[in-house]
Amino acid sequence: MRLSVFQKVLWGLAAIAIVGFVWLQISTRSEQRADDPAFRADFELTDHQGMVQTDEDFAGRWMLVFFGFANCPDVCPTTLAEVAAVLDALGSDAAQVQPLFISIDPERDTPQQLAEFVPHFDADIIGLTGTADQIKRTSETFRVYFEKIEEAASPNGYTMGHSSQLFLFDPHGGYVGAWVYGTRAEEILSDLKARMSI
Repeated sequence: MRLSVFQKVLWGLAAIAIVGFVWLQISTRSEQRADDPAFRADFELTDHQGMVQTDEDFAGRWMLVFFGFANCPDVCPTTLAEVAAVLDALGSDAAQVQPLFISIDPERDTPQQLAEFVPHFDADIIGLTGTADQIKRTSETFRVYFEKIEEAASPNGYTMGHSSQLFLFDPHGGYVGAWVYGTRAEEILSDLKARMSI
């Protein structure tokens, strides 16, 4: 009889230990998810002035990051125009924000090509490009999709399909959020100012 009671006590203690361990694991993972950003900005690319730039070069500033290509007929120019409007509305606070346009078309988007394209929207937007391998690695880091699509009417016979969200990263390079294509400058500005607390 004593052995049976002893076994029950042991099984009870084992069950409590297992429940406690599971709770601790879930609790720790939840805290890590709450504290850690979804991902971090991480890249080494060449800007439209021919200078190599990494995410660390923009430490201390908020980063607005958009992936696209210079021959894009609609999505890219529209988004860059919205970014330019946001910068204009920020006034002197725009110095705290660095907008980046990362090309997903390294075959056509040389630094020279980006130097002709990006400044049309705002002088403070930096265009970034690189080798096909660098762009692939960068897109994987940012979790964006792109693909080359044959299209006879487009320059060089192709266009690019790609993700169209505008990313926001904090001054430490941590992911904060993203706006879907078509979000108006006023909404981006309001959200950005609230996050920057200005």
